[in-house]
Amino acid sequence: MVKRNQLGGLVLEDDIQVPTQRLADTTVPVLRWGAAIGHVIMLMILGIFFAVSLYFSWWAWTRWITYWGAGLTLISAVWSIGLRPVYFHKHFRYEVTDEFLHIKSGAFHEHYELIPMSKIQAVSTNQGPILRRYGLYSLEIETMGSSHGIPALPKEVAIEVRNQIARCAKIKEVDE
Repeated sequence: MVKRNQLGGLVLEDDIQVPTQRLADTTVPVLRWGAAIGHVIMLMILGIFFAVSLYFSWWAWTRWITYWGAGLTLISAVWSIGLRPVYFHKHFRYEVTDEFLHIKSGAFHEHYELIPMSKIQAVSTNQGPILRRYGLYSLEIETMGSSHGIPALPKEVAIEVRNQIARCAKIKEVDE
């Protein structure tokens, strides 16, 4: 249940503040590039399947599978490349306090996660090639039974949040 406090800010039940920290502004192109690469790979696989079905004169229904597969992939691309990144960036929030890590996500179905600092076992930063291109990092937070993530943070913010979580959760750095 979400309500407003006296100052007009959103508050969850029991006076827990709704997270306010946002992802980097370059989150949208990062998500678009990742989705575009995935869809191009899928279309290439369908193209190879189609070429093989023509070359070996497979049944006509195999070609219809590739037509349907390509159509569904293109429809999926409209959502994954065009709309989802915008909604994700607009509605994803996080907040780190001394007691909890708050994560809110979801445009159509809002999802609130409240992770106690005492349950966090590990926190790490990750950077793939697309994130590296934009100078961003993702944060992975591990608890005993689950894993949580904060994607697309600028380097300074990611390191600061990682260190703050580690400090609050009393995680010791281990040299390998």
